Amino acid sequence: MKKITFVLSFLVLASLVLTACAPKATGTTGGGSAAAGLPDLGGKTITVAVENQYPPFNSIDPTTNVGVGWDYDAVREICKRINCVAEFKQAAWDGIFPAMASGEYDMLADGVTSRWGRNWAVDFSIPYTTVAQQLVVRADDNHTLDEFIADANLKVGTQIGTTNFIAAEKFFPDKEILSYSEFPAAVLALLAGDIDGVVLDDTAAYGFMQANPGQLKSAGVVATGDLLAFVFPPGSDLVGPVNAALRAMHADGTLLQLNNTWNLAAPSGTELE
Repeated sequence: MKKITFVLSFLVLASLVLTACAPKATGTTGGGSAAAGLPDLGGKTITVAVENQYPPFNSIDPTTNVGVGWDYDAVREICKRINCVAEFKQAAWDGIFPAMASGEYDMLADGVTSRWGRNWAVDFSIPYTTVAQQLVVRADDNHTLDEFIADANLKVGTQIGTTNFIAAEKFFPDKEILSYSEFPAAVLALLAGDIDGVVLDDTAAYGFMQANPGQLKSAGVVATGDLLAFVFPPGSDLVGPVNAALRAMHADGTLLQLNNTWNLAAPSGTELE
């Protein structure tokens, strides 16, 4: 708890400094205007990378072939408040951090954990939710977490290059964690019986359970306390305006409403004040 409190305090202090350096609110440009007291980006178009493979944050609705999820709703609400236009672009997770570091995209919205090490290459917004890591198994599997640890025959997989992979390696130190390029592939392998468990954020785990009703369940928590945030190229002037919008959304209840709609944990207040 003390460690998390320190991280939150550090993030809040940093975000306050960034907000102080952000563009000030101006008059109407680009056919719209920012909300009162918020920075105005003058109708600027920003490219937002999404994986479209990570419900409920982002995915493609099979009935409309349109991107949906918390990321889409939240970023559009942010742009509504600071007068920008979000142009979503699908991007593979593998290589996304180098792409962000080089400025290929203006922003990444993909349920990304803000953690020490990543912030050497990119910048983060203040957190918008916290998640725990779950081990997701088939609905008819009754193995306990202790049995997963002890039984070498029980296979665990997750997406490569994620904090989920790190959590899986720590929780199952004697297992070779099988890696997949995207979470849907790992879940399909689980449903096919190729592996026996997938380590997922609890929010994403719920999303995949909804997408596969009656076929999946959680075997328990393997890690807690991950803070999720938006990602920007280093030195991006979008960080301050986005943080200001997030705080306003938290203050008026919009963020809580979005999180409830998409089954994200509500921010405690400490993360955004």
